[in-house]
Amino acid sequence: MRYGVIGTGWIAKSFIDGARDVCGSEFAAVYSRTAESGNRFAAENKIEKVYTNINEFARGDFEAVYIASPNRLHYEQSKLMLQSGKHVICEKPITVEPEELEELQALADEKGLVYVEAIMYMFNPARDLLKEALSKIGKITSAHFDFSQLSSKYPAYQRGELPNIFNPALATGCLMDLGIYCVYPALDLFGLPEKITACAHFMESGADGSGTAGLLYPDKLITFTYSKLGQDRLGSQIFGDEGTIKIESISKLINMGITAKNGDIQEIIGDVPKEKLMGYEALGFERFIADPSDEYYQVTRQRTLQVSQIMKKIRDICGIRFG
Repeated sequence: MRYGVIGTGWIAKSFIDGARDVCGSEFAAVYSRTAESGNRFAAENKIEKVYTNINEFARGDFEAVYIASPNRLHYEQSKLMLQSGKHVICEKPITVEPEELEELQALADEKGLVYVEAIMYMFNPARDLLKEALSKIGKITSAHFDFSQLSSKYPAYQRGELPNIFNPALATGCLMDLGIYCVYPALDLFGLPEKITACAHFMESGADGSGTAGLLYPDKLITFTYSKLGQDRLGSQIFGDEGTIKIESISKLINMGITAKNGDIQEIIGDVPKEKLMGYEALGFERFIADPSDEYYQVTRQRTLQVSQIMKKIRDICGIRFG
């Protein structure tokens, strides 16, 4: 598969490294707003061609596009690529609004193209191991998912700068960046909730720096915490009356294990490099392109839309607004 890439940040490099390692993918072109950034990224990642005009890029010689631009640009760039006949895998959140996602899913269908969100959870083989482990811990009445990661951009914010991730005008903030990794497993493992509660802590920029949410089901309560202003050291847990599943990283599903109620510990999976996990995203994407009738493609599309809708409800409850 020959790709074009939109974006020149570290996450784009991780996707390229993973896709090359897992799938042997080719990367033919990169789009950047500036030639300086584009040329540097292309040289570092052995990419053939650099574009600074998005419309020229859309006509490039490649079949698929990986989009890793600021959230606010995801919808318009994905739409342009789909209209230009390119398959699209777009970083999370795939769109800001669920209505935008529905529109682009319909456009992809009309064009006979594949359009998916680049979210590690849905393509991670450890997802199946986690689902299997649920049956070993008895009746589940609660779970707590946490993704709190002190942002590398926070010192710049403290100096008076406004990094993209803390700029509401770009539809960013903690829920959109980290909280989404808590929503995915909740819906995938337990389905849609009956009730949602949520609140957020806002920074002076107007971005949510941390937040919490609760999803209430008839027989269980799933809670989230997420923050870009502090570092989690405990991980996430799923509680059953026969044992507890401990997950070090809810985004990567690594270092997972079961602790039985008698204290015995059983490992589910150890560590996995992030680049390999992003390579699994490319593997799933290319699998869907090879066979659009793949049943899991429809599962992934539906889950992505459900997550987008729940994220919108949490934003509305918390009063998260984008300028």
